[in-house]
Amino acid sequence: MTALLATGTEIAANLQRWHSLVQAAYVIAGVLFILSLAGLSKQQSARMGNLAGKIGMTLALVATVGLSLIQTESSVIQTASLIVAALLIGGIIGTIAARRIEMTQMPEMIAILHSFVGLAAVLVGFNSYVTEPKTDAVHLVEVFVGVFIGAITFTGSIIAYLKLSAKMKSKPLTLPGRNVLNLVAIAVSAVLLAVFLVKPVMWPLAVMTVIALAIGLHLVAAIGGGDMPVVVSMLNSYSGWAAAAAGFMLSNNLLIITGALVGASGAILSYIMCKAMNRKFMSVILGGFGDAPAGAAAEQVTGEIHETNVDDVATLLLDAKSVIIAPGYGMAVAKAQYPVADLAAKLRARGIEVRFAVHPVAGRLPGHMNVLLAEAKVPYDIVEEMDEINDDFATTDVVLVIGANDTVNPAAMEDPNSPIAGMPVLEVWNAKHVVVFKRSMAVGYAGVQNPLFFKDNTQMLFGDAKTRVEELVHTVDADTNNN
Repeated sequence: MTALLATGTEIAANLQRWHSLVQAAYVIAGVLFILSLAGLSKQQSARMGNLAGKIGMTLALVATVGLSLIQTESSVIQTASLIVAALLIGGIIGTIAARRIEMTQMPEMIAILHSFVGLAAVLVGFNSYVTEPKTDAVHLVEVFVGVFIGAITFTGSIIAYLKLSAKMKSKPLTLPGRNVLNLVAIAVSAVLLAVFLVKPVMWPLAVMTVIALAIGLHLVAAIGGGDMPVVVSMLNSYSGWAAAAAGFMLSNNLLIITGALVGASGAILSYIMCKAMNRKFMSVILGGFGDAPAGAAAEQVTGEIHETNVDDVATLLLDAKSVIIAPGYGMAVAKAQYPVADLAAKLRARGIEVRFAVHPVAGRLPGHMNVLLAEAKVPYDIVEEMDEINDDFATTDVVLVIGANDTVNPAAMEDPNSPIAGMPVLEVWNAKHVVVFKRSMAVGYAGVQNPLFFKDNTQMLFGDAKTRVEELVHTVDADTNNN
């Protein structure tokens, strides 16, 4: 008997040691995640930030798997087999998806990944409700709130994915009294929470889940395409809070820490982007922004366009002293970042000042253009944000607008009825010459006409952006060789 007691005590002590090691690993992983966020805030340190995040996640996975194995009540081999199978399936799917996805498709991929986090929170919530005792009020609140946030994140992210991938119209869904509908849905959910706490049966949780799924659909459907980058960052925040809620339900400290980091950083990024776009932060949460005021009609743009050709644009560039390049989503679609970087390098070699102007929401994801330019080896010190460069357009000889539309649209400042009214934009029209690279005269993602195309100092260079820039590079090379 004494030997058995000693053995039991030794096992308990070993379990405690393993548990302490796992918690220590969680703390280290949490610190690495914080360092990762700090590193990703600047282009120069982004690579190291990414590496810190990878190491932290690997450590977190190893520690969590180890904790699951030492706490399992069934066969260790069986538990290990299930975990390995899940990791292999997820790893294979993730690897295949990552290898197939182009950089232009990253926004919608991130949106759909957010939906997985939301769905996981919902499933964890229902599982926790079924398997755990139903007498702890705190736990019941954790379950209810976790499922609520997860369901909103799930359907909201799916709508964002559909809009970003052009499988759904970007035009906002403007139901009458949409904000009242959202508030009523939240109020009903609060009543269901009270019922759930008094009598913890399944039906209040199930009804709330349906309501939350509808809220997620409605919130994001009510937001216009021009503001989708903000929505992506806000859904990132929602997915973080959903993960934190799942952490509370699973009593997993690392999941709580990581979810809180993601939730807080996503909310801060959304707030910064809202300020950059002159939007109200609450509008992001409630939905229904990015569209024109009720009953208002945007001004119709008419006028004459001035079409140009590669030789004339090359002459403009070679005669210029200063050039600014404003990239947009069209550059990403055309995969033109490499010839654009080559063009910039050749112009700089001739003593011409070349800089890049990046709008906070250029592309369909925060930082999208910065990543593409870094990928093409564009020096960090010539890539400037909108606030840094906007005043310099007036003293610039030539601006090349490559694939951008809504972010250089003067209607944001000139037309109060425009869907993008009030959004700060790159004031490229103040330059001496503006050359717009575009496939056609089609409107941008926000569905708004652009008066820039009809201004006297604007010239349109139609065609595939990559092809046109490559032709420019060859023309500049030929001129260099002739001289």
